[in-house]
Amino acid sequence: MTHITSMIETHPNGTADLDVQKLADCIAACFECAQTCTACADACLAEDMVTDLRDCIRRNLDCADLCAATGRILSRRTGQNLTTVKAALEACRTACAECAAECEKHAEMHEHCRVCAEACRRCEQACAELLSVIG
Repeated sequence: MTHITSMIETHPNGTADLDVQKLADCIAACFECAQTCTACADACLAEDMVTDLRDCIRRNLDCADLCAATGRILSRRTGQNLTTVKAALEACRTACAECAAECEKHAEMHEHCRVCAEACRRCEQACAELLSVIG
């Protein structure tokens, strides 16, 4: 996390208008969730009952894509585009909530789904917290 925070704090545009810690936490949560969801989808594909996990795989992949895109959008500090930032955060939060709910259905049988649900809930919360303090 120190590199994320350092990059935010050393940006020429400054940090007076934002909560650096919430932004850094959200960026980290987004990228962690993207990786976790991708790995969970892959693990689901390796399960014997893969057809029962189709919805889980789809939600994992959708969530991974939205989290990665949101993390990249949040990493950009040049210029302001709060409408897009807010829309990305809302979409990410929604995808995380849906993915977590789906993974929670399989968490007792598949440990990777339990881990993924936790990462999704963390990212969902980080997006909500950042949304509460921006523009």
